[in-house]
Amino acid sequence: MSKKQNTLEKYLKPEVKEKNIHSNESAESSTRPTKKVKKDETNKTLKIPESLFFEKREGTVKLASWNVSGLNAALKKGFKTYVEAEDADILCIQETKVNEKVNDVVDSKKYKYRWWGFDEKKGYAGIAVFSKIEPISTSFGLPTHPNPESTKGRIITLEFESLYYVACYVPNAGDKLARLKEKIVWDEVMEKYLRQLDEKKPVIWAGDLNVAHKPIDLAKPNTNQKTPGFTPEEREDFERILNGGKSKFIDTWRHFHPNTEGQYTYYSYRFKCYSKNIGWRLDYHVVSERILDKVIESEIRSNVYGASDHVPIVLVLKDL
Repeated sequence: MSKKQNTLEKYLKPEVKEKNIHSNESAESSTRPTKKVKKDETNKTLKIPESLFFEKREGTVKLASWNVSGLNAALKKGFKTYVEAEDADILCIQETKVNEKVNDVVDSKKYKYRWWGFDEKKGYAGIAVFSKIEPISTSFGLPTHPNPESTKGRIITLEFESLYYVACYVPNAGDKLARLKEKIVWDEVMEKYLRQLDEKKPVIWAGDLNVAHKPIDLAKPNTNQKTPGFTPEEREDFERILNGGKSKFIDTWRHFHPNTEGQYTYYSYRFKCYSKNIGWRLDYHVVSERILDKVIESEIRSNVYGASDHVPIVLVLKDL
């Protein structure tokens, strides 16, 4: 056992076996009831299985994305354990719920380049990117949006020599779909922005995109047609973003796992959804079709649960 494994041994736990159990569970914290509910026992401390302690492939670039559902809380429940175990070259986190930079989130010697985006509302949304690789330029927010200032806590774009990396936390359609019209506007301007970038360089679009694209991407599709993240409007918008232009974008995980069921990235804390495998696939690494041949793997870290109600996702490229 390596030194790293010894250091983190207390966090190890057996793999949870998959089950295909259906639910009409909501897809985002903003739609959860406000009353106090009994939380899953796994929402205490992050457990990391031994299978995650592996050496990075030589000559590759690893990108990781994770909705941490509150950074300060995640830090108390093993966030740094995952960061150390994964050792990604670029790490994007969403739903930080902070309005100022948090010190010592990552090793500053490893991640020399760090960016934070804050929402106007206190304790809401928020995004951050940590990178070992210096980009050519960075920008914040969605310039194609009617109110671009309001999007700074949701998008950070890094420009590299060969591509754009768009770290993103897409808004939720809201309880009873109160913000569905706003979400539709977001989808329209998001598509416009991605296509503008794609005309210059290929794009990687990463993060919590807050949509389950196909019925296979959530546990109970039949009873969730009017649930945020799975409405016909949101799914049609996502389909259009992927396939509606001259150039196409690829959902990399689904590309490599076309028929895989029961693999999700979000599990509600209610009713022990994680242990029952009741979830939604809301987090993605989407890439321009023309760089798909650079993608070596696209994975969901299904065993990394406890510090957030989401699990991380990972993309490995031949180069950046």
